[in-house]
Amino acid sequence: MRKWSALIAVSIGTFMLLVDVTIVVVALPAVARDLDATLGGLQWVLDGYALALAAVLLASGALADRHGRRRVYLGGTVVFALASLLCAVAPNAGLLVAARFLQGLGGAGMLATTVAILSVAYTGRDRGVAFGVWGAVNGAAAAAGPIAGGLLTEHLGWRWIFLVNLPVSLLALWFTVRGVTESRGKAGARLDLPGTVAFTISAAAVTFALIRGGDAGWTAPSTLGAFALAAVALAGFLAIERSTDHPMLDLRLFAKPSFSVLMAAAVLAQASAFAYLPFTTVWLQQFLGKGPVDAGLLGALPMSAASFIGGAFGGRLLQRIAPRWTIGIGMLLLAAGAFLQARLTPASSGKALIPGLIVAGLGVAAVLPTMASAALAAVPHERSGMAGGAVNTFRQLGFALGVAVFGALFTDRLAAHHPPTDAINHVTTVAGWVALAGGVLVLLLVRTGRPAWEAPAKPSEAGQSGALAGLDGAQRDEAIA
Repeated sequence: MRKWSALIAVSIGTFMLLVDVTIVVVALPAVARDLDATLGGLQWVLDGYALALAAVLLASGALADRHGRRRVYLGGTVVFALASLLCAVAPNAGLLVAARFLQGLGGAGMLATTVAILSVAYTGRDRGVAFGVWGAVNGAAAAAGPIAGGLLTEHLGWRWIFLVNLPVSLLALWFTVRGVTESRGKAGARLDLPGTVAFTISAAAVTFALIRGGDAGWTAPSTLGAFALAAVALAGFLAIERSTDHPMLDLRLFAKPSFSVLMAAAVLAQASAFAYLPFTTVWLQQFLGKGPVDAGLLGALPMSAASFIGGAFGGRLLQRIAPRWTIGIGMLLLAAGAFLQARLTPASSGKALIPGLIVAGLGVAAVLPTMASAALAAVPHERSGMAGGAVNTFRQLGFALGVAVFGALFTDRLAAHHPPTDAINHVTTVAGWVALAGGVLVLLLVRTGRPAWEAPAKPSEAGQSGALAGLDGAQRDEAIA
């Protein structure tokens, strides 16, 4: 058992992180009732986590390389656990959002180090087994989240979706202390604190402006002021990254058209695949009267299951196809899935969402694993770790911005006295066009060679290369290092 302690520690932490995303979606209506939260407040419950994760993910990797991955993983788990407790006891929406932001900071420390820990702990066949198990945990977490969230919310209350993180965190800490050895990355890795702060301010300000615009109006002083702050902070971030010797994100990577398009696709894919799900959940529970369990079964599980099955049976085949086709066609599937969900009528039941969610799930299975490897193939090898981390950062940013944009569209439709089904149709239609635009961009502009690890593996590496097929970019890069 001690041999696999590192795998158990990382798997427990990963499962907890991923479940905590989908588990919250199902509980949003219950949170709104208990804390008297507005739709904007619910959006921040999701976006606070995603923004924090996006803002400090690359910085967390630099910290881990410099000060030790085991130490950062332990610290991230402790922060995540404490933040979960604060979420569970939050007396109002404002404190819940603040605690979710803190959760995201802890989660970034965990996510940035998981694969590096496995890479150090295992070699040869054991490494292949470890990454295979870890990849299966990723898929299982996505499928388990909606059901777990529904069961806990319906039978114990929404606060339990955060309280369950406490014993899980203790298990992760115990196995980490017991079986994970300390490791560090390249010497000289530094934290780009000014860049991280500027990026965080810009992302948070534009998200606030989008959410505020839906509530107070697009010409309100608070909305315009937030947009202005976002622009100033973005300009500052660009200036900092150009001048520092240790940038959080090397802007020269964007000189390559394929890399730039892939980063845009990461934003568009995450937004069009996942950012409308909170609003279909609201429709299922508040307008159709479904309970949290039924909302999880109807509104999230079909996509998670289709993605898991598609990845399990098609992952190795997809890795042999040029990324332009895999990502481009996958995003077209995302578009088709969203358009299929945009056909609701006042007489529609929740089952009307299922065909579209299944098609979108197949798109997710094609797009997300391949996008990371394509981004790494588009940049020099010495920048592959940064490129992989950038994919994860832009994906989280896409989710946060997508929730804000779709929330504004949803609110505007309801405020104009349109039926709830019309509001959902409008949101999913826009999501479909977003995915379609991303797919066309990728098909037209992405040109990458075959990544080095796609070459036929030596017999001793076959298990490892197969296990790496579904990993995100930063994770795969560290795993093969």
